[in-house]
Amino acid sequence: MRVALCCLAIIAALVLGVGIVSHGIVRHIVQTAPFWPAVVLGLRRREAARWCAFPGFVFWLVLMVLIWLFLLGWSHVVSGTFTPVEIAMTVVVAVASIAGIVFALRQRTATSPAIAAALLALFALLQFAAFRISVLPGIAHD
Repeated sequence: MRVALCCLAIIAALVLGVGIVSHGIVRHIVQTAPFWPAVVLGLRRREAARWCAFPGFVFWLVLMVLIWLFLLGWSHVVSGTFTPVEIAMTVVVAVASIAGIVFALRQRTATSPAIAAALLALFALLQFAAFRISVLPGIAHD
């Protein structure tokens, strides 16, 4: 359940916070799509939720750190202009990602290592694909 709530916090921050401010709601819906299976599974208290959500938590935490490093002038892996609302949402996304990682790692698991690894790999691939799709011209400029 806690993993699902962390996923929902990230979805809300990106879609409702950043999406509305940057006029890119569709883009952010696409970017957060890999979290929805984890939300459904988490609300149903299925153990697989953590394996589905974990790659997304790591992805978004890394991205938020890269944004902060850019804003501090320490790195230019990520660039752009960020509104105060978008900067505030980076904090929300990072905190939810850290909490999600902690909750996911603290749960005991009965899932076999092979299934856990397959879910981790699948959802990592889905997260990267969703992010890539979200920057295509038809979606990025909705």
